[in-house]
Amino acid sequence: MSYQATNPLADDFEFELGGTTTAYWIGLLRVITGWWFFHAGVTKIIESGLNFGYGPAYMQQMTGTALGPIPVWMGNNLAWLIKPGVPLFETLIGLALMVGVLTRLAAVGGTVFMTLFWVGNAGFGHGLVNSDLMGLLLFVTVLVLGAGRYYGLDAIIEKTEFVRQRPRLRYLLG
Repeated sequence: MSYQATNPLADDFEFELGGTTTAYWIGLLRVITGWWFFHAGVTKIIESGLNFGYGPAYMQQMTGTALGPIPVWMGNNLAWLIKPGVPLFETLIGLALMVGVLTRLAAVGGTVFMTLFWVGNAGFGHGLVNSDLMGLLLFVTVLVLGAGRYYGLDAIIEKTEFVRQRPRLRYLLG
């Protein structure tokens, strides 16, 4: 640790990703984020099957949002995809995160969902920093840190000969 007289806010610090406490924390963060999305998706499947009619209806009412007419158009024209897609992808994303398989790919999917939720709720009645933004930040954190490598199955999969021969797969795993 050093002290810089010119900038007292600057300090040397380390963030050791290989440390036991950090590894537990990142693994826990991944599992809890996964549970959150898995629960949201499974609940919709239990209640509506793969016919989640609220999704298109919600999008059709988003006329005054930051995305403008895009969600309205999607709600009117892509209901066939949104109805099964929202509960199915939420469930799969959550499941992937909980077990730590294809973690980065799942985190990208969660990031897309949360970005649409955050921007789509453009009324921002609860401010710019709201639960949608916090969810978005969780998915980005899981993505950036490669959280599947911490007590996830991606750690095992990445050691296989198949992945070693195809190193680009590590961008989806981890």
